[in-house]
Amino acid sequence: MSIYLDHAASTPLRPESREAWLDAAAVVGNASSIHTNGQSARRMLEDARERLAAALECDPVEIVITSGGTESVNLAVKGLWGTRRHGTSEIVLPDGEHHASIDPVDWLARREGARIRRVPLTPAGGIREADFSAALPGAALATALIANNEVGTVNPVADLAQAAAAEGVPLHLDAIAAFGHVPVAFSTLRGDARPGTGLLAMSVSAHKIGGPIGVGALVVARSARLDPLVHGGGQQRGLRSGTQDVAGAAAFAVAAELAVSELAVESVRLSRMRNRLIEGILATVPDAQPLGDPRDRLPGNAHVLFRGALGETLLFLLDMSGISASTGSACQAGVPEPSHVVMAMGHSDREAREVLRFTLGRTTTDADIDALLAALPSAVERARSASGSRPGGAA
Repeated sequence: MSIYLDHAASTPLRPESREAWLDAAAVVGNASSIHTNGQSARRMLEDARERLAAALECDPVEIVITSGGTESVNLAVKGLWGTRRHGTSEIVLPDGEHHASIDPVDWLARREGARIRRVPLTPAGGIREADFSAALPGAALATALIANNEVGTVNPVADLAQAAAAEGVPLHLDAIAAFGHVPVAFSTLRGDARPGTGLLAMSVSAHKIGGPIGVGALVVARSARLDPLVHGGGQQRGLRSGTQDVAGAAAFAVAAELAVSELAVESVRLSRMRNRLIEGILATVPDAQPLGDPRDRLPGNAHVLFRGALGETLLFLLDMSGISASTGSACQAGVPEPSHVVMAMGHSDREAREVLRFTLGRTTTDADIDALLAALPSAVERARSASGSRPGGAA
């Protein structure tokens, strides 16, 4: 038995994306070359860019193909910092961001003298517009998740973008966990902000929606100025030099189209299964505590606190039963540390080590939920026995 409930880390490659990748990989030529083979590759690349732009509701020229979500976030954060207004040094950073945002901001603080303005999370793991707005005046840039990658809470990003535009602050939105799962439209979030303010960049990743690993994109508004991370041939408006991945872009475009076209129906299906999963957990482990916003959340995310049971122990026990889940972001996998997101929501260090994230995707079935619910009570009991704890942390 193999049951995969870690779709937020990486979801299975779609057969249609695989076929698109193989077809494009058979095309010989560098998309920057002017001969016939090169121009064939160029046409395929630009077709993929147009299809991605349609899925993201932006202009094709605003799509910058990258090696993945982490590079996209780094390009946005460091690129916006490099072109900041003279004399500004503050970066607005909510407490529950992904490490792809936290780490480059920390790097800028150490190396470039950036000062971090932190924005607290709500107990449900969200960002209050009022708290975000209060941190914006005079900032060099701001970044925020559309949806929290750990607990699944969806933020009021339209309000955040409007607030950034009103203060004249460049904004990056991390859409990696959200795109393909909740509606994401760059043009709508961009609104009518004056050039160089408000939403200027938005990052997405292919393997979160059934595309290949190693491909992502950064949407960069026409009016935006970013310092590139990679210099060389001046491709992609000079924002990312280097030979472009035609096959990866083609596969990403197919995955994006399918994810967006399926979103309305799939979100209903996944929400139903997620709710059944949470109800089943509470019926068999009554002291379990679902985390994250109960309504404004990603449809396939169930994040649960099991007091007295270490998440890494639970993870091991479920894996022995053939069930794959997660204690949090896969980028921190293998490092037994408490979830910074859970602690930012007001929980203790101990509680931040007692969480599991179950994330459902297009291949998840009701039988998968049944199998997890059958295996979980015993796993929780064994994990609590292994730690010598009872709910609440008492020995």
